[in-house]
Parts: sequence; C-alpha cells; structure tokens
Amino acid sequence: MSEPLIIAVPSKGRLKEQVETWLADCGLPLHAVGGARGYSAALEGFDEIQVRLASAGDIAAALAAGEIHLGVTGEDLLREQGELDGGAVMLLAALGFGRADLVVAAPKSWVDVETMADVEDVAHLYLARTGRRLRVATKYVVQTRAFFARHGIADYRLAESGGATEGAPAAGAAEMVVDITTTGATLAANGLKPLANGLILKSEARLAAALGADWDDAKLSICRRLLAILEARARGRIIASLTWPADQDAQARAAVAPFVAAGEAPRAHGVLVARARLFAAAAALAAAGVGPVSVTRPGHVFHATSEAADRLARAVTAARF
Repeated sequence: MSEPLIIAVPSKGRLKEQVETWLADCGLPLHAVGGARGYSAALEGFDEIQVRLASAGDIAAALAAGEIHLGVTGEDLLREQGELDGGAVMLLAALGFGRADLVVAAPKSWVDVETMADVEDVAHLYLARTGRRLRVATKYVVQTRAFFARHGIADYRLAESGGATEGAPAAGAAEMVVDITTTGATLAANGLKPLANGLILKSEARLAAALGADWDDAKLSICRRLLAILEARARGRIIASLTWPADQDAQARAAVAPFVAAGEAPRAHGVLVARARLFAAAAALAAAGVGPVSVTRPGHVFHATSEAADRLARAVTAARF
C-alpha cells in the first residue's frame, strides 16, 4: 500500500478555525485523531490522506524541506522561506481568508517620513550623526532585505525580532519595524505608522505543495481528486445556474449568446453564469420573451481538468528528471 499523502493545517488560533470552516464548507470536515489536543486529524472521504496539525510557521518550513506534500499557511510565511517563484514550493490556491499586510512602519513622531525615499534620507543622516546604522526590527528578514534593496536603501541593519515586533522602537531595540498587520491598530497603539509605499506583501492563506516531497503517481492522483473538490466548491460560491423551458431553448440560447461568448458556460436548457452577471442574463432572457426562468445556486461546479493539478504534475515530473 502506498504511503499516505500528508497535508498540514494550522493547529491553533484564528487561522485554524478558518481552515476548518473552509474544509467543512467544501464537504471535507476534519475529525481530530487522539482527542482535541492531538496533532493529527482525518479528512472525511480521504482515507489516503494524513492530516498533521502544526504551527503556521512550521508548516511553511516543512513545505520548503519537502517533509509534507501539501500545507495551508500564510503567504507571508511561505515567501519568507525563499522557496517560491521557481523554488521548492508551489502555490496552488488562494483561500480568501487569513488576510494581512506586511508593511514597513516608522514612528508617528517622524512627521517628515512618509515614503521609502524618506527612509533612505533618514538612514543617511542617522549614520552620519551617530556612526550607527538605522535598526529595523522584523521577523521577515528575507522579504525586508529584498524590499529595501529594491528601494536602494543600504544604510540600515536588521534587528531580528523574537517577540512583539511592534514594541521594538518603544523598547529602544530598533528605530523602525517591518511587521504583519490586519487593521493597523496594533501599530498605531505602539506609536507607529505604515509608510505610504511601504507595503511589501498583501498576504492571505494559501494551499501550497512541496515539490521536494516524495510524490508518486498515486499521491498525485489523490491530490488531483482533492483539488477537484476544493476548486468545484470555489466555483460554486460565485456561479448561479439559469434554467429555461425546453420549448423556448432556441430563443433563450440566442438571448444568452453574448454571455456565452464572454465565457459563461451553456448547459442543457440553461447556462451557468457568474453571480455578478446573473440579473443581466435574466433580463436578457426576459427581453427575449423567455420564461419562466429559474435560478439555482450549485454547491459545487466540477470541471474535467484542474490547472493547478496539471501544473503540479508537470513540476513534479520535471523535478524527477
């Protein structure tokens, strides 16, 4: 029997709750194994999948190391591993929750510092006056270095943060910070302001795959089945189905022809349309004298192929050879 496909999901906090809600909504509820404090779970309908519960940071590291096949964690943590964009980790799907911004923030008292160009000026002055480089506290060393380099800033040094980064300036451990924020309230409470062009990353939860994991044809097949369900549910959230009487099919198809030409999908005596275009399509049918027209909202809309699964299979195959 083939070894199981391993997927890791967050073990605690708000992200854990959001992932569990997302999976349950897709028809794939998680069931804890070994009690509520256990570190493994089962995914309903997939006996071939082993679910591990871990911290969001550990999931990103395990993906980069190829220790698991799939994982759900924040894009900020994945990018900090430096293994995306042609590296060892492939992003498969954005999940629409766990959103946060990685930003550069300076003290509010620095009234003349609003942009990264201003930081460059301040860094030069700070070095000239003190003989020391401007300190930037962060847990996001890789992304901070790359972002500051893109803005031509060199007169600074990183102060790696092991605790609450936003408190570093008040504690005298740094002059500025690079930190993750959802509303900006915590930064503001600590006397900090995000810079106008200091957005490094708009992060959200991602489903990602480790290209260095022990993939085989059986595991790729399991992953394809899983992705088909997840993608079908994602489509179901944004698509509606319009159905008309069979004896009015010809005039109905003529009425919705512009929508089909724009990418909507015809079906027997009906059409699948994006919910944002639902009322426009219904109005076109009414103008053509077609009715009654009923609307249903499907839970899942399956396609014959998965672009994400195909990308993964190609990348895994290339890595083998």
